[in-house]
Amino acid sequence: MSRIGKQPITIPSGVTVNVNDNNIVTVKGPKGELQQELKGDITIKIEDGTLHVERPSEQKKHKALHGLYRSLINNMIVGVSDGYKIVQELVGVGYKASNQGQLLELGLGYSHNIFIELPKEVKVETVTERGKSPLIILESHDKQLIGQVAAKIRSLRKPEPYKGKGIRFQGEVIRRKAGKSAAAK
Repeated sequence: MSRIGKQPITIPSGVTVNVNDNNIVTVKGPKGELQQELKGDITIKIEDGTLHVERPSEQKKHKALHGLYRSLINNMIVGVSDGYKIVQELVGVGYKASNQGQLLELGLGYSHNIFIELPKEVKVETVTERGKSPLIILESHDKQLIGQVAAKIRSLRKPEPYKGKGIRFQGEVIRRKAGKSAAAK
């Protein structure tokens, strides 16, 4: 058995899980609604507020999909009930972030500011405090989407190893390198 796939998922109150005939799982909750199509003959059983993901055989592809779909469905249930939050900080002199609705404006030391239109499923908030690095706070019910948006923002100015400047996730540790050493005469 797949160690992850065989674990049951508890369905919290306020969350409904439906599986239709086309093997599409729909999860509805207070934060939103998500859908996922199941392939590879993976089936779902819902009983007494718990959800079990089952596979038809011990083939390698069924074993791989078993754990995958269990994780995806669990992420959907957590997302519609609690939601996900990613905090990124801008480290660097003169780096700025501001937003107007879903439009994020970043000043990252380039000759121009960068504007990013975020999907409506992702809520964005920027925090700028004196003496601290500006923060970008992303919130969503879709873990895949918020991760993709955060990776796109980070890719605009990745943290560099010499001074540590760039966009990093809060709490991320950047491995630092020593700079050039002075030549001995």
